[in-house]
Amino acid sequence: MSYATTTNARRGDRYRETAVLSATPGELVILVYDHLLTSLLRGRQAMVANNLDARHTEFSRARDAVAELLGTLDRERGGQVASQLSGLYTFFLRELTTLGVQPDLARLDRVIAMVRDLREAFTAIQQGAVK
Repeated sequence: MSYATTTNARRGDRYRETAVLSATPGELVILVYDHLLTSLLRGRQAMVANNLDARHTEFSRARDAVAELLGTLDRERGGQVASQLSGLYTFFLRELTTLGVQPDLARLDRVIAMVRDLREAFTAIQQGAVK
């Protein structure tokens, strides 16, 4: 790895760290959704390429992101919404586990679409909160 590549990577890491440390809770949720979507899309590419190792890695990262979302739900203050999100996140975890051993692009595409919809909803909420 060249000096320029290493320097740019470190600069990118510092930027991400600063972004995370200065983010509001709503912005952090969106960052986790972004990470989740990236992992799902990379997992999809690996599935199409029949790359088992990459699929496993990306679905594992996606499960970690979903677990993070599940673990940060405030069930007391979130009420019914938190309960419904918990059900969706649990569904995502089951689907990712199944897709890891039984690849199915249609199932994965359905999960990706649902995650995109949730990310858009959280973004709209966050933008409304900022105004």
